[in-house]
Amino acid sequence: MSLLVLLEHHEHALSPGSLGVLTRAAALDPDVAAVLVGDDDLAPLAREAGRYGAATVVTAVDAYASPLPGPRIDVLEALVRRSSDFDTVLFSNSVLAADVAAGLAARLDAGINWDLVDLELRDGQPVGKQPMLQDSVLAEVGWRSPHRIALFRAGSFEAVPSASEREPAIESLTVPFAEHTLAARVVGRALRADEGPSLADADVIVAGGIGLGSAEGFELAEELAAALGGTVGATRAAVYKGWYPASAQIGQTGKTVSPKVYVALGISGAVQHKVGMQTSKTIVAINKDPHAPIFEFSDLAVVGDVHTIVPELVELLRKHAG
Repeated sequence: MSLLVLLEHHEHALSPGSLGVLTRAAALDPDVAAVLVGDDDLAPLAREAGRYGAATVVTAVDAYASPLPGPRIDVLEALVRRSSDFDTVLFSNSVLAADVAAGLAARLDAGINWDLVDLELRDGQPVGKQPMLQDSVLAEVGWRSPHRIALFRAGSFEAVPSASEREPAIESLTVPFAEHTLAARVVGRALRADEGPSLADADVIVAGGIGLGSAEGFELAEELAAALGGTVGATRAAVYKGWYPASAQIGQTGKTVSPKVYVALGISGAVQHKVGMQTSKTIVAINKDPHAPIFEFSDLAVVGDVHTIVPELVELLRKHAG
């Protein structure tokens, strides 16, 4: 088995999710290769990929200034068909990656497993780990086709630089893009009004739940996040009540995150939320219910009213920063 990882990048920075998948792939295959599609100045990003274990980085010039699925499907298809070495293509889930993975599976008549959280080798064959039954069990999945495609849940792996930090072999690939690929047009790009700092990239996340009491209660989360240099997340229940934008939802039906510090304000810790943040390095929970399930997997449990504790904590942090 030989692994190939598609690396996403935005504003000249590699996606942490993609680097996490590359880190895991390098642990399984020391000859893992990565693919970058973008402008003609991809060498710095290629060298960065080498720090995370890529032995080879294939670069290709995009057909468009904005990332679209078509050119990436064309590049990956050409690369896989050109070399029999690549039989398994890995993606970190995103809107773009999901489109590319689906299109590539159709082109190659390849089997695809999605929403995976891990991958291992067994007798030389890849075995994926996929949560099922509302993430209450972890199933093992495989592939029957010669070509395999795997799409991993965002935040499944931590991006860790390799100890060797090898200098990768960088190869340039020129691909004749398909007619239908070139027929697409990007007519404009705009951020949603509720878009904020990326949860996937945040080192610190302050998340609010029903315990904040109202939409106004999320001002506490915003103040604490600002004091900690982090961003704000929310539970599904808080989002459904309209207290915070859907783009901030963390959990089974939202985003999966793995920050260095996760602060939970008024969150009970139901399993649907737990699966979206349980890989956080340090979990701090503040809840007035001493029996809240979230305390069972928190590193620091604070029993008390968030409306009393958080303002005092913010004041202390500001004084310390000053």
